[in-house]
Amino acid sequence: MKQALTLSIVIPVYNEQHYLKTCLDAIAAQTEQPNEVIVVDNNSTDDSVAIARKYAFVRVLYEPKQSVLYARNTGFASAKGDIIGRIDADTVLPRHWVQRVKHDFLAPSVAAVTGPVSYYDMPLPWLNFWFDHPLRKLLRRYAPNCPFLFGSNMAVRRIVWQAVKTKLCDDPEIHEDLDLAVHLHLLHKSILYDKRLHSGAASRRYEDSWGDFLHYGQMYRASYTKHGIKSIAPRLTTLYYTCGYLLLRPTRTLYDPSTRKRSIKYALRHKREGARKNPMSS
Repeated sequence: MKQALTLSIVIPVYNEQHYLKTCLDAIAAQTEQPNEVIVVDNNSTDDSVAIARKYAFVRVLYEPKQSVLYARNTGFASAKGDIIGRIDADTVLPRHWVQRVKHDFLAPSVAAVTGPVSYYDMPLPWLNFWFDHPLRKLLRRYAPNCPFLFGSNMAVRRIVWQAVKTKLCDDPEIHEDLDLAVHLHLLHKSILYDKRLHSGAASRRYEDSWGDFLHYGQMYRASYTKHGIKSIAPRLTTLYYTCGYLLLRPTRTLYDPSTRKRSIKYALRHKREGARKNPMSS
């Protein structure tokens, strides 16, 4: 009888005390539990580590070199599962996520899998799924030379990670998840986009200043041009999300997800806390 696949989940963490509990609660509520959950503390100065240690199923590691790239690598290096899941600290997984990931990897040809997100801290989260999914579906179909993995909702076969890890780029001006996808593509490894592998994500990127958001978009394009991939798809994708930023930022700034109402007090509190740090920066 063939042995069942095992799954590790790795969560890089830097000052995520406002989100980590909800993330870990969602893992605890899975219909099928992962075999291990690894939280990689990347120099947090808040209560993130204390929160993580409250969960018996969590193993906490420490990565002193600042950047989600290094935190991810530390977690992946320690993971024991046949499959390594990778999410963010503000990801909220649906109850069947682990089960769905294992199902996707039953196909031996699948090297990695990713899926869409909806923004749970925005109005009508069930509807804004249709902001994210159609673009990813189009990219998968019409821009196969621009492979992608979404760091807040992805998994990779561990044996494949071990084969590709030494080839990955150490560059703060590109996205580590896209870089991984490109290198898998260059090795002719199959990346599955599964619409049903859906997860929830925070829309914190829409709190960025205009300049920071444009820089983040530039990193998206640079992730492909660095590897000699010439396509209009990254530019169109950046334009798409920039339009989304212009449309959604006013709502995101004022919308309090806890009350599901617009609130000036909420907007002022978040302004004091500051926008999300670019995860690739040191």
